Amino acid sequence: MRPRTFLIATLALLLVQALPAAAQDGAALYTRDCAACHDMGVDRAPSREALRNMTAERVLAAMESGAMISMASRVNGAERRAIAQFVTGKTLSSRDQVNTPTSADMCSPRGTFVAALTGNNWNGWGNNTNNTRFQPAPAASLTASQLPRLKVKWAFGFPGDLDANAQPSVVGGRVFVGSQGGIVYSLSAESGCVHWFYKAQGAVRGAVTVAPVTTAAGQTYAAFFGDLTGNVHAVNAATGALLWTTRADPHPVARIVGSVVFHDGRLYVPVASAEETAGAASTYQCCTFRGSIVAYDAASGRQIWKTFTIPDEPKPTMKNAIGTQLYGPSGAGVWSSPAVDTVRKVLYITTGDNYSAPASATSDSFMALDLETGKVLWTRQMTVGDAWNTACRLPDKANCPDEKAPDFDFSSPPILVPLANGKRALVSGQKSGMLHAVDPDDNGAILWQARLGVGGTLGGVQWGSASDGTNVYVALSDIVRMPIANSLGSNADPKAGGGMFAFNLQTGQRAWYAPPAPCGSRPRCSPAQSAAVTAIPGVVFSGSVDGHLRGYSTTDGRVIFDFDSVGRFKTVNEVQARGGSFDGPGPAIAGGMMFVSSGYARAGGQPGNVLLAFSVDGK
Repeated sequence: MRPRTFLIATLALLLVQALPAAAQDGAALYTRDCAACHDMGVDRAPSREALRNMTAERVLAAMESGAMISMASRVNGAERRAIAQFVTGKTLSSRDQVNTPTSADMCSPRGTFVAALTGNNWNGWGNNTNNTRFQPAPAASLTASQLPRLKVKWAFGFPGDLDANAQPSVVGGRVFVGSQGGIVYSLSAESGCVHWFYKAQGAVRGAVTVAPVTTAAGQTYAAFFGDLTGNVHAVNAATGALLWTTRADPHPVARIVGSVVFHDGRLYVPVASAEETAGAASTYQCCTFRGSIVAYDAASGRQIWKTFTIPDEPKPTMKNAIGTQLYGPSGAGVWSSPAVDTVRKVLYITTGDNYSAPASATSDSFMALDLETGKVLWTRQMTVGDAWNTACRLPDKANCPDEKAPDFDFSSPPILVPLANGKRALVSGQKSGMLHAVDPDDNGAILWQARLGVGGTLGGVQWGSASDGTNVYVALSDIVRMPIANSLGSNADPKAGGGMFAFNLQTGQRAWYAPPAPCGSRPRCSPAQSAAVTAIPGVVFSGSVDGHLRGYSTTDGRVIFDFDSVGRFKTVNEVQARGGSFDGPGPAIAGGMMFVSSGYARAGGQPGNVLLAFSVDGK
């Protein structure tokens, strides 16, 4: 053990011994089971400082039904409660009384919900089933010339959260948005007051999709979404009353990260998992999850079909160095929203990497499925042999299937666009740093490819691009890790990553490139641009890990709007809230307003828990 490491361990032990007996239990458990990631800067693990800002209820929920469920499975309920209270320095209270809006937060009068699905809406992830993330001028009611007058009109705080990385939707004058705390809100777009709220079983990251359904009581509008415990929910869009809920996959760490898609009475749900991280532990029998798409009857929640991205069930393969049985193939989760081809009646998805060997032929791929039956029509794989899990970057590599595998998931959805020559293209960026255009009408034949960056586990294209029919606009992450001395962790390099690109859809030629802005002396800063981008005529918006939301001219890439979200905001619900890094969703623009969530405490980013609503002159 290095001298500094020994000193840190000794001090930690002395601190534990100085605590009361009950707190000692939590401290000792934390030191044994949690400190290696949370104290050492391991990617996507919030720091101790960040955890202290959370409620004990929120930490406990993360261990019992959220992102930490697999890591906390080896401790019992009492031990989990002890850890939650120790790490936050707070006492657990009644779960039902935590983080719910007060009567003062509710809209008065409530008003009626008019769910016109055309007009000034941003419904779902990409604003249409083609995933273009483009808002036409009439619906946007916001122009490039107005950007200098764009100001925050209101802010809404997510109580106790460290991340605000759910995509807002805007339908019928309401903003629908999920939260890390598992609460989905229906807010007034005009004022931010709460029409209703609904408590899901886990965090909600994807966009809410609103659509009409016919039930025994007649026609109504439903709001659909998934959560990080793998459950799908349908609630009344006007009231928040539950219509139905079901679990998309029985695997213990299955999760729904991508946004659900509604088309012609059916709901299509992408399923991913947290097993890539859980599989890092040498005692874990890695791995048994397979990604999937599930089709439901939108009115009843009845499953119509389910298609796995890996056709073969995982089987025992070998035992690792300590004798743990391993399984495969596994992985190929679907992390993003599908695209619907209404012409050919096809659903298009992109898939993630494998978690264990053997690597499958369907990971890191574009896939086409028959809308009616779920039958796989074709697959186009972009990275072969990508079997990787988090063990591959830790000292204990017992569960690493291939140290040389690049972890080049697709976390960015496919965009379906027509081309000027009469053809069509599916376009998506990959964590490899490559942008691909394939032919949906020729079994995914490659039309063109372009390189943006070097790629990596948090590199390349992360969460989504946008297209206005002429160009595709792509933000580059390419976070570079800097090892933290005497630890297992890393921080983001403040001088590496980022950049905004435009490519011609027809040819794949680069139209322009805008370099990233420097971080300067700002702590926990990276110029990486991981968040999804959003376009309106003349402008494309991209949020950065540095906390800035920038608008670029679609003509030449000049920055024509720059808003720094880092800092405190006065919120309409009187919750203490601050902005931070942008990672995950992009802005939703409709009716002259722009809505965007700010805050991401992981991977070296800055925590935040705020939804910002912009309008011209803040009016």
